[in-house]
This record gives sequence, structure tokens and C-alpha cells, in this order.
Amino acid sequence: MDNASIARILSETASLMEIDGGDSFRIRSYRNAAEAIEALPQQVSDLVADPRKLLAIQGIGKGMVANLQELTQQGKLSKHTELVAKYGAGMLELLKIQGLGPKTIALLWSAHQACSLDAVAQLAREGKIRELPRMGEKHEQKILKAIDDYRRIAGRFLIDDAEATARQLTAYLMQPPFGDGIEKITPAGSLRRGRETVGDLDILVTGPGCVTPPGRQKLIEHILQFPALADVLAKGDNKISFRVHTGLQVDVRLLAPESFGAAMCYFTGSKSHNVALRQRALRMGYTLNEYALAELAEDGTAGKPIASATEADIYAALKLPYIPPEMRENLGEIDAAEHGKLPELITLTDIRGDVHMHTTETDGKNSIAEMADAAIARGYQYIAITDHSKALAFANGLDDKRALEHIRRIRQVDAQTSAEAASSRQSGNKSDKPSGIRILAGIEVDILADGSLDLSDEVLAQMDLVIASVHSHFNQDRAQMTDRLLRALANPHVCILGHPTGRLQLRRAAYPVDMEQLLQAARQHKVAMELNSYPDRLDLNDVHLRMAREHGVKIVINTDSHHTSHMEKMSYGILQARRAWLTKDDVLNTLPADKFVAAVKKGW
Repeated sequence: MDNASIARILSETASLMEIDGGDSFRIRSYRNAAEAIEALPQQVSDLVADPRKLLAIQGIGKGMVANLQELTQQGKLSKHTELVAKYGAGMLELLKIQGLGPKTIALLWSAHQACSLDAVAQLAREGKIRELPRMGEKHEQKILKAIDDYRRIAGRFLIDDAEATARQLTAYLMQPPFGDGIEKITPAGSLRRGRETVGDLDILVTGPGCVTPPGRQKLIEHILQFPALADVLAKGDNKISFRVHTGLQVDVRLLAPESFGAAMCYFTGSKSHNVALRQRALRMGYTLNEYALAELAEDGTAGKPIASATEADIYAALKLPYIPPEMRENLGEIDAAEHGKLPELITLTDIRGDVHMHTTETDGKNSIAEMADAAIARGYQYIAITDHSKALAFANGLDDKRALEHIRRIRQVDAQTSAEAASSRQSGNKSDKPSGIRILAGIEVDILADGSLDLSDEVLAQMDLVIASVHSHFNQDRAQMTDRLLRALANPHVCILGHPTGRLQLRRAAYPVDMEQLLQAARQHKVAMELNSYPDRLDLNDVHLRMAREHGVKIVINTDSHHTSHMEKMSYGILQARRAWLTKDDVLNTLPADKFVAAVKKGW
């Protein structure tokens, strides 16, 4: 099991124990372990052989080591299994509903033995929840709405969860001796196109082992032993469909090498892009399907194959340059390709700095120096430390006095890092990666309900960079929220609007706002819009990013890192930017440090 799966089971166990009235100390131990493992850079499965390595992880005790060994060896945890059997799998769904924490669910169970979405929704419709302690009609209506929202998005999965499953399955398939007959394993579908959420996962496999019936049968039998497999949905000669423990459906197709490119085209999609390609093929006297681009015979069937081994061959035969997967949504990409107007999309290597991250000063898990070291390892030239302001009391946000002291510490670490880099250069350090980094002093300041900011202008003026974000009062109507954000954008110290629509993927919808007005004001005041790369957010989305580009508003792609390991999430922001056809010229943090600082200070 990978770290995400282990952390999920431990977290679910803690919540089920709380519902069950378990010991609070033991419950906390499960939660602490889940948090530690989720942020762990190494896989727990690589450490269980040596319990000392597990015990060295903060938050892992001797009792938890035994749990981790059971999870990695058996793929399940007896305590988790016992509690699910007692309350039913419906309890796990209830835990995903916004506003339904373990204490509320325990109350519903105690009073009505409700342990499913249907049961709780029925209680709400009958007005029985408002009768319970600490409940009321408003709370009841919020629960109903949250259940409706959950049902609307049920069956969707975050992009990083889908990618983790794809990586896990790829590593499993490549194990000897089965991997010897495989040349390529590639995710297709919405994951390859970089969609923000994924409905199911398509995996295409090709190589000599996929060609003969005995080879395909051996591979399918191997797939049936995949540790994360929960149940098999369908099995054929060259395809197997199954669900993994998270509920995600996976379709694995075994393909001959000569048709791999055509299959990649077809199964990557989107459907509308494929339709447009097929229509183009027909106009040129060809037919296109998942097996090949072929001549169109007089009887309407496929004749001599023209191209099939690679996607590039197929696009070339259709007199088009290769169209990146992220652009394949039939939004004008074929016409742009035909006229030589495909943009040179931004890539991960274009990013020179990450300027939204939190440290132990508020709710982050690492120090300023640790975040800087992690950024150096990624080859960045600069970062900005942007801890929270005081309105986020649960995150230990900074007031004016603490913010000024934090600026001093950031500048101190920056000076020390610069001195070490200079010394390293003088000693003849030949490393490929930069030894130093510029550390900017910033803040993520809260936009209060009336649009004012949570710190004084005198303090904000001393920051290298100010990100203004909404973290409260999400229930304001469209006009109120728009006015609130417009006032924040007009503040002369604001450089970037953080996660501009406030959505949390699969959990909380975006708040209502007039994006047209917002972008016009951002352009007027030279405030950049953030593309928050964290998979829970991916905010702005690709539609709003296109709008920003059309309005001439610059973008900053950040990770909102609360741990050094979160910096790897930058790749998901890049995918969204590519879906919006952004180039590096549209994104400010592709600039060198000095030019970036000048740009965010209203210089773009």
C-alpha cells in the first residue's frame, strides 16, 4: 500500500473510533500517524522491515508500528475492518460530508442508529436532526445541501489520487518477470489530459507480452493479484476492469505495439476532439479508430493502414503538428494547429520559484530553512515565505507584531543562505543545482468580510510580496463577495489574489463572484491571479485562466505548501495552465528573481 492509502485508513479508523466512543489518546495517535505518513517523502512499505526507521518518525509509536506492518503486509487493518463491520461502509461516506464530523455522526447514531447518507438525509427531511442537542433548522438544511453536493460529485477523484494509483499499478506491472514483456505503460483519458478530477483511470500497456494470447493471459492473471484491487468488474482477452480500495475504477488495455499510437489518441480523448479528428480524416479519404488511421475503402470499411504506431504519426498524416493532450478539448486546437498557431505551452522546467508556502510559524510543518533547502533541491532561484495572518486563529496566524518579527527572521535566513552560496562558489562547487536561493518575506493576509485586510498597511508595506485570500464568510452573495474582493484588489500592497474562487475540490463549491469584474480590476491594479496547484484547490480553473489571459492578467503558479513534500504539487498547476493554453510569458514566476520582484510590485 502507498502512503496515501495507509494515511486514509488510519484517519478513517480514528474517526470510527471517535464515533464508537474510543479512548481519546488512542484516537489522537491514529490521527498523528496519518498526518505524519501523508507528509512522509519515503514510502512506509520501504521502511517496515526496520521498525527503528518507523519509530524515528515523529508521531509513530510502538503500537502504531505493528499497525503499519499489518497494513503493508495484509493490505488492511483489523481495527478498521472491525469498526466498518460494526457500523457499515456508509459511515465512511458520512465522514466525507461537510459539516458532519465524528461527534455529530456519533450523535445521529446514538439517537437514530443512522449510518448512511440516505438515513441521515431522511432524518433531515423529517426535521428530526434539529431536535438533537446543539442542532437546529439551519444546521439541518446545511447537512441536506452538503449531502446533495456530495452526491453530485460522487464518483470523481482528485487528480493526484488517480496519478498515485497509476504509478502504483505501473510499478507493479513492471515487476519481473512480467515487466520483461512490456515496453510502455501509459495513463490515458482525463488523467492524461490533466482534468482537475478523474472519473475513472485508463491504463494502456504494450509490448511483446501483450501480443500472444498466452502472454496476455499471464499479464491479466498478474493484474488480478494487484494488492490494491478490491473487486473485478469485467475481464476479457485484452482488457480488465476493476475497482481499487478507494473506489476508483481502473481499465487496463493490453495492446499490440503497432496500434499503440492510435489507441493512445482514441483513449486519451476528449470525445469531442476525437470526433473532430475523425471528421478531418473522412474529408481526407481516411478512417480513424482505436486501431489505426487507414484508407477509406469504397464500401466504407478500413483499408490499408496509414499510421498507427505513434500519435505523432497520426497527426502528421492528418497534416497537423502534434497536439499536446492537455489541449485536446475541441476548443479550437485543431484549427490553431492547422494554421501553425499552437502556443508553446508552459512546462514545469519554466518555473523559477514558488511563492506561496507556510512554515512552523503558523500551520506549516517545516522551518524557513527547511523550505529553502527543499526549493534549492528543486532547482528554484527564489521562494516567498507567506504565513497566515491573525484572522486564521486555528492556524496560529500572525498579528502585526509577530509579522514584523517573522520578516526579520526570514531576512536573516536569506542572508545566511546567500553567504553560504557565495562561500560555496568561492570553494569551486561544481554542482548542477544552485547552492543558494533568494528568500522573499511575504504574507498570506486574510480578506475580511468587508474587503479590508487583516494586517495594517504599515506592516504590509514592509513585505516583499502580499497574497490576499478569502478564508471565511463564504456564504456572502455574488454582489457582496465581488465588492469584497474588488476592495482588496484596490489595496496598493496586494500583489497576488490567492486561490481566487475559494473552492475545495469535491468538498466545497466556489463562492459566487463576478469573474469579469474581478479580472478587469486585477488588470487595472496590476494584481496577479494565483493558480493554486494543490490538488484540493486547482484554483483558478482552466476556464478562468483562459479568461485571465484574454484580459491580459498575469498568473502566478504556487503550491501553497505546508510541508517540503508539497512542493511536488507544482506539476498539477502546470497541467491546468497548459489546459488554458498558457505560455511562460503569461506566468510571472517564470521570471528571474529580480524581474519577478519588480513584476509583483505592479511592474507587469
